[in-house]
Amino acid sequence: MKLVWLLGLLLSCFGVFSNGASRNVTSRPSVVHIGAIFALDSTIGRVAKLAINAAVEDINANSSVLVGTKLVLTMQDSNCSGFLGIVETLRFMETNIVAIIGPQSSVTAHVISHVANELQVPLLSFAATDPTLSSLQYPFFVRTTQSDLFQMTAIAEVVDYYRWKQVIAVFIDDDYGRNGVAALGDKLEERRCKITYKAALPPGPELTRSSIIDILLKVELMEPRVIVLNVNPDSGLTVLSVAHYLGMMGNGYVWIATDWLSSVLNSWETLPPEATDSMQGVLTLRLHTENSGRKKAFVSRWNKLISKEGTDNLGLNAYGLYAYDTVWTIAHAVNNFFNEGGTISFSNDSRFSDVEGGTLHLEAMSIFDEGKHFLKNILQTDIMGVSGRIKFDADGFLIHPAYDIISVIGNGYRNIGYWSNYSGLSVVSPETLYTMPPNRSSENQHLLSVIWPGDTVTLPRGWVFPNNGRQLNIGIPNRASYREFVSQVAGTDMVKGFCIDVFLAAVNLLPYAVPYRFIPFGDGLKNPNYKELVNLVTTGVFDAVVGDIAIVTSRTKVLDFTQPFIESGLVVLAPVRKSNTSAWAFLRPFTVEMWFVTGAFFLVVGVVVWILEHRINDEFRGPPKKQVVTILWFSFSTLFFAHKENTVSTLGRFVLIIWLFVVLIVQSSYTASLTSILTVQQLSSHIKGIESLINGKEPIGFQVGSFVENYLIEELGISSSRLVSLGTPEAYADALQRGPNNGGVAAVVDELPYVQMFLSRQCKFKILGQEFTKSGWGFAFPRDSPLAVDLSTAILTLSENGDLQRIHDKWLTRSDCSSQTTDLESDQLHLKSFWGLFLICGGSGSGCLKTFLSFADEKEENSKRRYKEAKELNSNSKRKETDQSNETLA
Repeated sequence: MKLVWLLGLLLSCFGVFSNGASRNVTSRPSVVHIGAIFALDSTIGRVAKLAINAAVEDINANSSVLVGTKLVLTMQDSNCSGFLGIVETLRFMETNIVAIIGPQSSVTAHVISHVANELQVPLLSFAATDPTLSSLQYPFFVRTTQSDLFQMTAIAEVVDYYRWKQVIAVFIDDDYGRNGVAALGDKLEERRCKITYKAALPPGPELTRSSIIDILLKVELMEPRVIVLNVNPDSGLTVLSVAHYLGMMGNGYVWIATDWLSSVLNSWETLPPEATDSMQGVLTLRLHTENSGRKKAFVSRWNKLISKEGTDNLGLNAYGLYAYDTVWTIAHAVNNFFNEGGTISFSNDSRFSDVEGGTLHLEAMSIFDEGKHFLKNILQTDIMGVSGRIKFDADGFLIHPAYDIISVIGNGYRNIGYWSNYSGLSVVSPETLYTMPPNRSSENQHLLSVIWPGDTVTLPRGWVFPNNGRQLNIGIPNRASYREFVSQVAGTDMVKGFCIDVFLAAVNLLPYAVPYRFIPFGDGLKNPNYKELVNLVTTGVFDAVVGDIAIVTSRTKVLDFTQPFIESGLVVLAPVRKSNTSAWAFLRPFTVEMWFVTGAFFLVVGVVVWILEHRINDEFRGPPKKQVVTILWFSFSTLFFAHKENTVSTLGRFVLIIWLFVVLIVQSSYTASLTSILTVQQLSSHIKGIESLINGKEPIGFQVGSFVENYLIEELGISSSRLVSLGTPEAYADALQRGPNNGGVAAVVDELPYVQMFLSRQCKFKILGQEFTKSGWGFAFPRDSPLAVDLSTAILTLSENGDLQRIHDKWLTRSDCSSQTTDLESDQLHLKSFWGLFLICGGSGSGCLKTFLSFADEKEENSKRRYKEAKELNSNSKRKETDQSNETLA
């Protein structure tokens, strides 16, 4: 707040630039002044100092870069202080600086970016990664490294890749730490993960070892074991040391450090043994830099640079590469600025001199007249640097953000993969992926194996039950009916039932202890409202609900369920009556239409065969009365394959073969249906299933407290006035027996396990139709609960080893009533089941008859023609004989 107040005091006197005197106007000067401000003695600052000086030397040594112009660098030490940063920045503004490199601190960058905006001097930071430092609020702030927005995206994808759902964020409580964690929280939420607890570390000298111990002790009591550490290098090493001291670097823990740790690992050739011991198994990220020839050449020069500087034990980190490229970015922008006719000129604002009193000498500060032009040249940079391609997108970010993912092992580290904004997690370098189409599918996300804290390759679960003595509050429905599933033992705190035994058996299979206590919900006099019960999980009253909880769509939107441990669809329960036999029972297998069509086909086939046979087959000839009797006898005798008339014609035989096949199928179906009717006890009901209830107007019963009421109203559109709540099996039986005309119900709609339990004692009722929904019962947990996943695995194990069936048989065994062989009244055989056969038979008969008639017409014409020819021949013969007789007489 003091820094902001001071900055407001300094800048309150000017907000919109006014005309003032211009000075130092030149087109292409011999020197261009740039400044650099960062903590020279920090982990990043020591490397950046050498890299920046090397870049200035390389640029000035190459006359083709600035065409005769030299860069003059002024470097100031901010000492990690925002206040000193402001002071040094104001001092720069007195010396005609065209650009400032730095700061490395996001806190300092937030403050001095206001100064840069007002004086129109670009501020190029190679290390300030706070994602809230945007080009919209700070147009003259140019980030020449990657934003933490991408680093937090990478961490979120790593968390999601290993299927962890909850993390704890330990961060330094300043702009850098807070805003980075905020970005992490947003990215985790996009993947249905979350930050469960945020542990803030005080910045500056207030951060002591004892304060870190106090904070980590609170973290140790939490459930998550995935810890993201977003701090600066100095405090980060202390945090890891304390965590190692407290035993928080052992089995089960996951530590993910932001890129501060990779900077430490790369900057120090050797670390103290106690430091390396405290970071074993830690994952960290490192800014990815392309392994190009430029990078290799600069890395090979590094030892010479540190020797020249007289510095030992100093390695090159990624921020050093970006610092080197930042200077080259300024140089190319300066050259383009001059090539476009830009001039370096500064103007004094007259209002600076109006501020009287004190010794700040604000009148000495000047405004870069063509600062906007120069800023545009910087943002248009497109060069190849030692860190890779330097080019800014429309939002001011460097293109192709990518990170190396590193696992600390022994005295070194191992690269286990990469993250890029292009294709996510991969073991292939980003440069290779850029040549391929982007693929962010889950199947394409890969990382190499990791040795985790505790020297294990087993993937940590990522959570434990909190070590704070708190038990899980598990709600159970205190039922009044069907207490075999779940209930409270009267007069005690004990609970029992099928669902309870399944839960206990599954918990016993878990590789860890689960502290819990059951809390009954309901008074036990009537069934509780299950909607209210599961809502108590979403509000945090219960940590879970164990019982006969149906897995339905509305609940899965706000809760996570385990694997179902029993099938539980909805069915229709209704009373049935025995069907009495009668003297006309033999007519029941066929419908009226079926009887009519079958009889008609008997006659038609007989007529067709007679037409095809009677001209050539003596058995189908005779007086009309005999022929009619032959047709009838032949047709109906085929039913028993007892026809004695032989067919002679090919067409007649073909029709008969098809018809005998049809008769065989119809006869077999009739026999089977009649046998079922006469031998199996038949039950009948006017209700055939849920469709009968939807289309009818009779009252329908449902179980009190279940979801069935809402389902019937909202999903099936049944009026609520037709629904009757029933609380016990006895109420079911009474309402069904009384029926809709006597104050009862026509049917009850309920879940299958309840109905099966009801039918084990009641033989007058049956399930009608098919199960019209498919679901099951599971245990309910809050969203993204890891315990739900582990219990699902345990339930599957119970199912595979047979324990689940044994628990089922223990509680839900059925009496002999439910095993009696009964069947609902068989549906009659309809014409639609046989129309294909009749179509084939009719078609073949019609075809044969048509063929016969066409041949008959042709044969008749030939007979007439032969008769005419014979008659003419006979006439000619007689005429010839007459002529011969006349000649003889003459």
